Amino acid sequence: MWIERLMQPVLAERARTRPVVVLTGARQTGKTALVKRVFPQHAYASLDLPSEAEQAERDPTGFLERHPAPLVVDEVQYAPGLLRHLKRRIDERRDAHGQFILTGSQAFPLMASISESLAGRVAVLTLGGLSYAEIARARPKVTVEDALLRGGYPELHARPEIDARGFFQSYVATYLERDLRAQLQVGSLLDFERFVRATALRTAGLVNRAELSRDVGVSPSTAGQWLSILERSGIVGLLEPWFSNRTKTLVKTPKLHFHDTGLCAFLVGLDSVAELRDSPLAGALWETLVFTELHRLLAYGAAGSWQLAYWRDRTKEADFLLHKGGRFLLADAKWAEHPDGPGRLERVREELRPRPRAAIVCRSANAYPLGEGVIALPLSGLPSWLSG
Repeated sequence: MWIERLMQPVLAERARTRPVVVLTGARQTGKTALVKRVFPQHAYASLDLPSEAEQAERDPTGFLERHPAPLVVDEVQYAPGLLRHLKRRIDERRDAHGQFILTGSQAFPLMASISESLAGRVAVLTLGGLSYAEIARARPKVTVEDALLRGGYPELHARPEIDARGFFQSYVATYLERDLRAQLQVGSLLDFERFVRATALRTAGLVNRAELSRDVGVSPSTAGQWLSILERSGIVGLLEPWFSNRTKTLVKTPKLHFHDTGLCAFLVGLDSVAELRDSPLAGALWETLVFTELHRLLAYGAAGSWQLAYWRDRTKEADFLLHKGGRFLLADAKWAEHPDGPGRLERVREELRPRPRAAIVCRSANAYPLGEGVIALPLSGLPSWLSG
């Protein structure tokens, strides 16, 4: 089953205006399927095949003669030498747009090669997992609890019969352990696996590298390096605080969120909706789900050009603050089905001018008012609320 992606029109538009488009992101987010769907007339070559990668690296001229443009090259990070050769090909036909569509999973080495070889010639897009809006459109009967536990990897929703736990076990083995450990040159697999699980337990919390290093038994510099790689590889995201020069007491430490709640739930040992409802981590996972939804809607251009942050000072807090052009939106994430009232959002609203609209994103079935300018909002209501 094909699931329509919010990224599709963005990807097509970039290819109409730039010679090269690079689509990066974590493994299993659907990059290959998406580029094949959007560019069915392009030739296709995968550098996951060692023979193809070796020729692309050692004999790029011969490789491109076998695979002439327009061309999709999958997992291009395995042949950085090809990027340097593409630069010459592109410059020969600078006005020909969409000549090469490149995908890559290992964002850190890939972006270094692109910056060196294709600066000024390339549009770079990042594809995350499915948003809840995409999941609900494809599977109208899915509940938000099921979506949280299953996460946003497209294969898990295109093929609902797949066992999610088995999928995540394989994902951890092939990506977190093989790819990331190779990049980091981790000496102890056990230490790295413990670090990833300790990070999952801290989703929706303030980043504390010293605490992470102490719990896992590695140095703070190692913990910082591992966390940076997890971020750049699309496993976790760091949400920065919003502050101005007039608000000296605002916290300046970022918050950590996993980019996939299914993977995070697996890492902390939650397998069922019943376990989720009884877990003290339910609130943090719900906040992370709201973060991933906001992040994807904004990244895919489905909700305007808001910038996402959070607010916290010594006395007031809001999980999410969105800002653009001097305007603001505020949101909190509450696991409850029916939050009691506007709560702490009202206090943060008083700090901003003009006073922003605010929402408590909860598990209610419908939106309803909680006070002047504050509403209870289901997760499915985020797109219309952002554009309203």
